[in-house]
Amino acid sequence: MDHETSIGRDTSAFLLNGFGTDLASPPRTIGGPIRANVASPLLFVGSLADAPDTASLPDVRLAMTRPPSRAAGAIRQTHTLDIVWLAAVDTIESEMLGDICAAVGERSCNLVCETSLAALDRVVATIPASLPVQFLVDADPTDRLVALAAARRTRHAVLHDIARDDAMERIDRLQEEVARISRLLGDLAGQRGGLPGTPTGFASRAEDPTEHTGQVRAPSRDFATIPRSFIPEERMLDRQRAKAVRRMLRQRRMREQYFPADLFADPAWDMLLDLYAARLERQPVSVSSLCIAAAVPATTALRWIKTMTDAGLFLREDDPHDGRRIFIALAEGACDALGRYFEALDE
Repeated sequence: MDHETSIGRDTSAFLLNGFGTDLASPPRTIGGPIRANVASPLLFVGSLADAPDTASLPDVRLAMTRPPSRAAGAIRQTHTLDIVWLAAVDTIESEMLGDICAAVGERSCNLVCETSLAALDRVVATIPASLPVQFLVDADPTDRLVALAAARRTRHAVLHDIARDDAMERIDRLQEEVARISRLLGDLAGQRGGLPGTPTGFASRAEDPTEHTGQVRAPSRDFATIPRSFIPEERMLDRQRAKAVRRMLRQRRMREQYFPADLFADPAWDMLLDLYAARLERQPVSVSSLCIAAAVPATTALRWIKTMTDAGLFLREDDPHDGRRIFIALAEGACDALGRYFEALDE
């Protein structure tokens, strides 16, 4: 049975935030001016019993719930909606999900999607890349709180500190670390001459053929290079490099047999290595596969993928054989930086 609920809890706080019971109506004042930091209204698509707890976030409030069949219409009819939360998005039909996403885009809402790891590839391929979205996979309360904090509007003048517990502190450290890695790889990719200490190659002498018009000349030769018979095939070099990268990944996983897994958690580096090895092996990497390679909870891995994509290190590529799936690949700059990194290791 379709479930539709308009939230009426905490009516006094609801009115103090300047809203009536109808989101489409303009804010009203009760004995005073409207506060500058109006709470972001949230539409929850699913059962009210599964709705997220917004008590820890004073600038986010649950405004209404709708079943998936009526979600797109509710979004289009509500002019003050900020966040749309899709629970069990993997159970929503593709056509209906596409209509919901179109409505979200029309209203410029932020989107939160909860799904299973098995359906992650289909869901990610269905959600347009242009939408600001937070993905949750088997999320715990902390993950849900972080998703809400990321999806809330940032236009308000007043900022509130939320739940500064150990989990939030750890998330902040992870975000700082991925930003540091992004800057480092960006600097490496921007270096024209390679890493410090890397020898420059031999440049062949350029000749202008117009200087010897009417003369027969032998083709120029570069004697600085070694005979071709001693040069390994490029494909063989890639296979050897891929084996070395995979060996490094196995060694990183072996540490977890002797130390706590989160002690050396570095999902950004693990994902970079996995994508680099896959590129050398000429193999595509799906979103769910990359989440597994990150060796962290899938929700955390998805945030890192988004951060690395926004930083220009990862690229989204459509699967030419299956429109329900996308692949993640290394950007050229990140690939070049990793190539120079491993060349430096070999010296």
